[in-house]
Amino acid sequence: MPKQIHDAPSGPKPLGPYSIITEAHGLVFVSGMIGIDPATGRAVDGDVTEQTVQVMRNIGAVLGDVGLGYDDIVKTTIFVTDMNDFAAVNAVYGEHVGDAKPARSTVEVSALPGGFVVEIETIAAR
Repeated sequence: MPKQIHDAPSGPKPLGPYSIITEAHGLVFVSGMIGIDPATGRAVDGDVTEQTVQVMRNIGAVLGDVGLGYDDIVKTTIFVTDMNDFAAVNAVYGEHVGDAKPARSTVEVSALPGGFVVEIETIAAR
């Protein structure tokens, strides 16, 4: 299957020139999600836990837009601005992925767009 760009009406709008979901060869790539509430287009209030909850909701919603769910995730990359937040992010992440346990990397970065403290990009498989 050639590259296909999907609409993601349930997720936040892109902040730049990129697609929220791109699919190729049975793999579905979800751009990095940050703690934006798609209903308001605004950042969620709160700390890393609240941001991570919104990030995981956004991932679930956009995967749902293409008929997939958390169980279909095969790889994630988590970006945090403070590795001391690892346990809080991990707890929320684990609640959402459950026993699926995709492969994952977690990386500390100096900053994220909009002053967010966590961003998660996802690869799922059909």
